[in-house]
Amino acid sequence: MKKIILDTNFLTIPYKFKVDIFEEIRNLISEEHEITTLDGVVRELEHLSKETGENATAAKVGLELIEKNQVKIIPTNEKNVDDVIVELANDQTVVATNDKELINRLKTKNVKVIYLRGKNRLVLG
Repeated sequence: MKKIILDTNFLTIPYKFKVDIFEEIRNLISEEHEITTLDGVVRELEHLSKETGENATAAKVGLELIEKNQVKIIPTNEKNVDDVIVELANDQTVVATNDKELINRLKTKNVKVIYLRGKNRLVLG
């Protein structure tokens, strides 16, 4: 079963760009999969949600989506989120992120990535 790992910035897409990331993932990944995120991502979203403005609202929506869609949360022991994602990523993993640096790190490991293209759709690359 494929494991989809959602990064922090990916969980803000639904609010910022009005894209249903869960529906798009279902359309992109036809095989059986489990959608996950890291406890560090949840902490980042919680921190952002306490601020004001668009990023705070986007973070709150991201937290609600994690709960609503029963996203599995992986414990990381307070490590850097991007480093943990790279450590966990393998040929059975797809990472959902818009972080260009993280995408480049994952490409060196030949890990598939889902990212936002054209501010209105997700692509698998």
